[in-house]
Amino acid sequence: MVDVGGKPETHRVAVATGSIQMQALTLRAISDGTAKKGDVLGVARIAAIQGAKRTSELIPLAHPLIINKVAVEFVINADAGSIDCTATVETFGRTGVEMEALCAASTGLLTIYDMVKAMDRGMVISQIRLLEKRGGKSGDWAGQ
Repeated sequence: MVDVGGKPETHRVAVATGSIQMQALTLRAISDGTAKKGDVLGVARIAAIQGAKRTSELIPLAHPLIINKVAVEFVINADAGSIDCTATVETFGRTGVEMEALCAASTGLLTIYDMVKAMDRGMVISQIRLLEKRGGKSGDWAGQ
């Protein structure tokens, strides 16, 4: 692990996103709340938050962090047959929360897959990426 002990604590924020594409029937079941396993997006939101909190257990050299906030948003795009998951993670600490935001978005999307895979095993998770990060020595960054 990188030594962050000498770095000052600052407010840090990271936003990550990703998408899952699926058949129209699968998307409709999620939207209507009729999936066999229940409230897909509600469970996926809790899973995404848990993913952010447990990042250091999954990523070998990630620092365990005290997370102040995790916000997860799902946007259903019926025309594209997809759901976007965007996770925002905040902390006040010595290292950034980019990995926590990426882990949250990924976990949310994987949970959607798990909850409706019986209907549609051909779903595709893609475009997982960091949208922005704020704070720390390297300053702010925003993707394109």
